[in-house]
Amino acid sequence: MASVVFVIAGCLLLATIVVGQVERVEIETRQLLADGLPFGLAGAYEKLEGRVVLSLDPADPGNARVVDLDKATRRQDGRVEYAADLYILRPVDPRRGNGTALVEVPNRGGKAMVRYFNRGATRSRDPMAAADLGDGFLMRHGFSLVWLGWQYDVPPDPELLRLYPARATAVQTPIEGLVRADEVFAERRLTFSLGHRGHDAYPVSDPSDPRNVLTVRDSRLGERRVISRDSWSFARCDEGKPVADPRSICLPAGFEPGKIYEAVYVAREPAVVGLGLSAVRDLASYLKHHPESPVSAQRTIGFGVSQTGRYLRQFLYQGFNADLEGRPAFDGLLIHTAGAGRGSFNHRFGQPSRDAHRFSAFWYPTDLFPFTGAVQKDPETGLEDGLLKVLAGSPAMPRIFFTNSGYEYWGRAASLIHISVDGRRDVPPEPNVRSFHFASAQHFVGSFPPEPRRSLYDTNPANFFFLLRGLLSALDDWVSRGVAPPPSAIPSIADGTLVSPDELAFPRIPGLSSLPAPHQAHRVDYGPRFRGQGIVDLQPPRVGRAFPVLVPQVDSDGNELGGLRLPEIAVPLATYTTWNLRAPEIGAAHEMADFVGAFLPFALTRTEGERNGDPRLSLEERYGSRGEFLGRYTEAAVELMRRRYVLAEDLPEMIEHAAELWDLVVTEADP
Repeated sequence: MASVVFVIAGCLLLATIVVGQVERVEIETRQLLADGLPFGLAGAYEKLEGRVVLSLDPADPGNARVVDLDKATRRQDGRVEYAADLYILRPVDPRRGNGTALVEVPNRGGKAMVRYFNRGATRSRDPMAAADLGDGFLMRHGFSLVWLGWQYDVPPDPELLRLYPARATAVQTPIEGLVRADEVFAERRLTFSLGHRGHDAYPVSDPSDPRNVLTVRDSRLGERRVISRDSWSFARCDEGKPVADPRSICLPAGFEPGKIYEAVYVAREPAVVGLGLSAVRDLASYLKHHPESPVSAQRTIGFGVSQTGRYLRQFLYQGFNADLEGRPAFDGLLIHTAGAGRGSFNHRFGQPSRDAHRFSAFWYPTDLFPFTGAVQKDPETGLEDGLLKVLAGSPAMPRIFFTNSGYEYWGRAASLIHISVDGRRDVPPEPNVRSFHFASAQHFVGSFPPEPRRSLYDTNPANFFFLLRGLLSALDDWVSRGVAPPPSAIPSIADGTLVSPDELAFPRIPGLSSLPAPHQAHRVDYGPRFRGQGIVDLQPPRVGRAFPVLVPQVDSDGNELGGLRLPEIAVPLATYTTWNLRAPEIGAAHEMADFVGAFLPFALTRTEGERNGDPRLSLEERYGSRGEFLGRYTEAAVELMRRRYVLAEDLPEMIEHAAELWDLVVTEADP
């Protein structure tokens, strides 16, 4: 089908429908998906691609939470205009859809949900071909898929979805402030890009300003050592020579791997970053309530992964799920691998890409109290707050699934979302919330066969996509038909499956040198205006005491207890850790590698295990044969299906995966 251009009119002309924050939807491309391939009863799908133009009234109390909106440039009618990229996959015949718009908040401008839910889908930024769509799960079930750009600083790639924000320039004196950037280099480099992972960075406003400082330290809490100002410049190193660049630092002596380098510098005229929150709010509401919505949706479910899971926690915390009429923007939310974090999504000079790990991206506004939905008081600071406090008792409160892998407990402080501030008791989820721990899984589904990823050991291949498909179906049933979902499944203090790291009963596995220290969330002070006004005055911030760190207890194999155990964990061929160590060649080898766990297979025979000093039972002692293993694996998969955590349609693929695992472990151990 040829590309076409048309405009879906905004609702400013429709006085009876108040969703005027979306002024118009401009569709630039309309194409059939996979050459018109039908997806079950939903039939053929098509792609719509274009842009949404929005505006906000700074005087509306519902918009007051957008930091610096009152300082943004306005049109003659007093409104602030901005825009965002839009990408939609929808049934050609809207009557054949299921009535649910699944709205993904794009992680750093990309598209993840097709790959996360459609088995066998390729990684694609433009999922149009049949190979990009895998088994077509989302389409076969009739979902309309929507992506909206919300992040202004994504890398300069035309396939990435972005926000086109207003800037805080409607003031007599330009707004300036301190911006911070840090980096741990994996190899010796001469240039330090001030943007995180290739993202756009705020340019330095005056390279000669004495407030611009570059430091180096050896550990996250280590002493900062100032690097002499005459030894570096705001530039790119080109063959060892500096070429002026306000978004980079050139250090001819070189940045060493494994050290923490941190730049603090002065920038001007910030973007109104919080427009990324209002854009998603207003589009989600528009999809349901406007007669010219580009999708046929009676309800919306929001989906976010990692960074955008944290975004959705911020979205909830600041009450953005209530549109300006007090209605829910999202009826349901599936918040995946966010841990206890939020992020730099609505403050002055915010950098939305920044996160927090044990040994990268330090002290950005990510691990912020409160963590639980329920209101708690932090005795250390006197703050009393809850993640869902603003929406409590409101018709705009959605139904929420939190899903976290074991990595989030080690690397993203996930236990804080369901324990007390002192770490002594469990805090149950609210009635509208379910929380799920994918035991012994890492942050993302690792490569198969497993291999290192800048890590000391092979990464963890536990395939939690099967669980996500089952849980999305359960959430949609809860939202659309009121069918109660399966219960939460998380480790707990009460039953001993959630413990402090020094209580971890991890076996002494041959070749495993040590366990890393887990990530800690600290109380961090960004200055007196941060909580009330979203303005950071202290760079770097003051770091206070850590919140408690609890991690899932493990069994005698080292696999996690509590939560949902995939069949490959319940009937294992290996230890699946949810942490790994950094590879020695990238420095700081004693620290935890970002995002990944490890895969440590069992011995084949008892004799081999005894020879290696391996306390774990061998495959010979556990199963005796491939057939016995597959039978027990199948029983575990059927039990998860019975409890409604996985779908019946996925059982054949799960058993096929089990056979691949057996063949991999046996072949590699006995070539």
